[in-house]
Formats: sequence, structure tokens, C-alpha cells
Amino acid sequence: MKSYLELDRNIKGLEEELEKLKDTFNKEGLSEVKTDKITKIQKEIDDKLRISYSNLNAWQKTQVARHEERPKAKYFIENLFTNFINLAGDRRFSEDEAILSGFAELEGRSVLVLGQEKGEDLDSRLKRNFGMMRPEGYRKCIRLMKLANKFNIPIITFIDTPGAYPGIGAEQRGQAEAIASSIECCMSLKVPIISVIIGEGGSGGAIALASANKVLMFENAIYSVISPEGCASILWRDPSKSLEAAKAMKLTANELYKMKIIDEIIKEPIGGAHRNKEDVIIKTKEILVKNLEEFKNFTGDEIFKQREKKFLDIGKHESFTIFSDQSKWIKKSNFYSGIKEILFKFKKELIIIVLLAIIVFFFFF
Repeated sequence: MKSYLELDRNIKGLEEELEKLKDTFNKEGLSEVKTDKITKIQKEIDDKLRISYSNLNAWQKTQVARHEERPKAKYFIENLFTNFINLAGDRRFSEDEAILSGFAELEGRSVLVLGQEKGEDLDSRLKRNFGMMRPEGYRKCIRLMKLANKFNIPIITFIDTPGAYPGIGAEQRGQAEAIASSIECCMSLKVPIISVIIGEGGSGGAIALASANKVLMFENAIYSVISPEGCASILWRDPSKSLEAAKAMKLTANELYKMKIIDEIIKEPIGGAHRNKEDVIIKTKEILVKNLEEFKNFTGDEIFKQREKKFLDIGKHESFTIFSDQSKWIKKSNFYSGIKEILFKFKKELIIIVLLAIIVFFFFF
């Protein structure tokens, strides 16, 4: 049974009618396929989807990014790569099912693939912990990334998580340290890392595997330090203000591309990636191959330096400035800083002057 968001609820009836027309065996027996009517309805559906998805706000994109039928990491791994060899365990505690990892081939080239997997139904979601990794998952990734670095094998990561698992067991086993170590490992490698944000890129759980040379992002995916609901709860103490929070957080692909946090946006089919998964696979493969080719003639040191520069440059862009007139703000800031410095430097003298002024006032008046 198909799942519909509020923004595409208007096509539900049309799609049900389309399915009936495509089914030649109905209650009345074998019927004639009405191709003209099918084409007409399909065009009407496409037009409605095009209108609905042409101007989505940040909260609507968040809903699309979380759509249960959206292609997950497992789907990408099965359809993009060949000869995938699944590797498990962190050699310290256990296996983390929230991350799929192993070596594979992409167009004949060996790569390490790491994919955060949410699951497709209730059982698999519980097994995968809804894509929320534990410390052992990050340590498994570190182990494999170091192995890939040793044999000069590029790394591709698929990011799709609401965040790292915040459970007490994960905290006891060093969740924060594991995330920090994963980021450190990513930044130290001398092989190219390409990260693809396919759904949700939430908090440290995402950046732990997205500290990459190239960060690609699907058109309707999101990438942020916290979920909109979490942000609304902290700032306004009201989870219903998720729309305002999503807008303020600038978590959409277009906004992140302007701020140079991501490097490329992967366009989605009309109505989102879940409506044409085959097209998504074709586009993703083309972009991954193109980005791998870009680093083909780079030395290890050049790859390292490129990644280092990319992250050091984040935040220098003018879009991070609070005030529209940056020069005025800098002058004003410098003026107040100068006054503060003078007051602090001559603090004792100012106190003496004030006391003398008080004594003079009482003596003469």
C-alpha cells in the first residue's frame, strides 16, 4: 500500500484509478486496456506533482526526506555496486546493524561502501535501530576506513540517520568519543571520500561519516545539527513550531549549497526519489563515477589538503553574517570593543575620579 504525504494527497484518487485501468483482470473479467485514458491520467498526476513539489518549504522537504518509501542505503548498495562483500564487527564489542559496510566494485573500480540503513518495515527498522548508530558502528567504520586507506581504495558513504543513538548503553560505551574518532579518521585519510546524503543527515551521527572531500546531497534531503522538532523544543519549548525551526536552520540542499557546506545537488524525479528509484540510481552512478574520476590523478597529500581546505573554508562565506551590511557591523563592533578596552585599562583611575566628583559635590552643595 502506497504512503502519501499531505502535499501529494491530491493525487491519491488518480493513482488508484490508474492502477485499476492498468489491471486487465478486474471484477468483470478480462478487459481492454485504455491506453489513451492511462496516458491522460498519468500526465495529470505528473502535472499535479510538478506543481506540489516545485516550491516546497523546509518542513515539507523534511517530510519528503523521511518518506518511508524513499530509497535507503541498502537499495543503493544492491543496485549501484557489484561484488559487495559485507564486513561486520568493530573487534571490540559487537556488530551494529544500523550501518552496512564492505568492499565492492563501481564500474570495475574497488571502493569501500558505508551506508546508514533505517530499514524498510517495522522488523527491519527495529533491527537497524532506525538508522541510529551506536559506538561499535562508528568503530567498525574507522577500522574499515583505515583498511581502505592502507590499500588506496576510495570510500563512498550514504548518510541517512536522524542522529547517533542517545541510549544509556551507547553513552556508557563512549558514543561521543566514537563520533569524534570517526571524524578525526575521515579528516586524516589520504584516499578520496565521497558522501551522499540520501535522506536525513542528522547531527554528529551524520558528520561522523560525512567529513568528506565531496558532500553530495539529494534535492529533497536534509542536513542539520538537530531535527526541526528538537530545535523547536529547545528554542520555543514547543515542538509544533517545527516549520519555523526548519526554516531558521537552513537545512535544505539549496541553502547548504549556497553556504558551500555541500558540493553538489542530485536532482530528484518529479514527486521525489521514491517515485522513480531507477532514475535515481542512474543519476547517482553518473555523479559518483564523475567525482571519483576527479581524484584519479591526485596524490594522497593532495587529497588530504583538498579535504582540509574544504572544511577550513566553511564559515568564511558572507551568508553566515548576521547583518546585511557587514562593513557597518564591523565598524560598530570595533567601536564598542575600543570603548570596553579603554574602560578596562583605566578602571582604577575612573573609580578615583568618580569618588572625587562625589566628595566635591557634597562639599560644595
